[in-house]
Amino acid sequence: MLTSVRGLLAASLIVGCGLAATPAFADETDPPAEVTITGNVAMVTDYRFRGISYTAGDPAVQGSININHKSGLYAGVWASNLEDSAVYGSLETDFYAGWTGPVADGLTADVGLVYYVYPNGNVGDGNVFEPYASLTKTLGPVSAKVGVNYAWKQDSLGGDDNVYVATDWTLGVPNTPVSIAAHLGYSDGALSPKVLTGAGPGGGWDYSVGASYAITKSLSASVTYVGVDGTSIDSFSNDAVVAQLKYAF
Repeated sequence: MLTSVRGLLAASLIVGCGLAATPAFADETDPPAEVTITGNVAMVTDYRFRGISYTAGDPAVQGSININHKSGLYAGVWASNLEDSAVYGSLETDFYAGWTGPVADGLTADVGLVYYVYPNGNVGDGNVFEPYASLTKTLGPVSAKVGVNYAWKQDSLGGDDNVYVATDWTLGVPNTPVSIAAHLGYSDGALSPKVLTGAGPGGGWDYSVGASYAITKSLSASVTYVGVDGTSIDSFSNDAVVAQLKYAF
């Protein structure tokens, strides 16, 4: 399994999470909480990150917990099981922190740092630091995001660096529980899909399009078609359809 840097965008508290008892309803006059805790737990049929599978085409259980301050500062952890390998082991745990908030009417910024950690790998160092920044514009049911992630030269990247630029578009279909999402990304450096699949040097694209359905306020299901440049390798870099069931809290 070749090095992964995790999407943002972005992966966990693998065996599940405890749900709190039903909370008391806050009075409408209560001020907003200074700190809130949010998270999710999900099951996916394949863990794909920037088009590449990190579970060899097998399912994964993933989850996150986030601590959010009303100032826009946040920190959290995301995790997922992996295909077991000597360098990365069978678990990825991503720690991240940053700030998000409005910078203009309908325009939101997000800047931060993610640290991808592979705690039970036992050969070499697979851990990667990656700062990120993005802007998201919302107009009615449509949101558009453009972002960049940059991993500087690190031993875990073979002494190379990597830049990843991407755009994401989301449309909430009016008067329905359905939303449509599309993604296009370009990676250049140690984590280019051409490099990872042995197709040669240079950058490469990944892309996806999918739809999600809000079953309840907290539970959603989605199906996404994923593709990536480079050599097509079964259960690694071939085109795939990925299904997900997610519970957010």
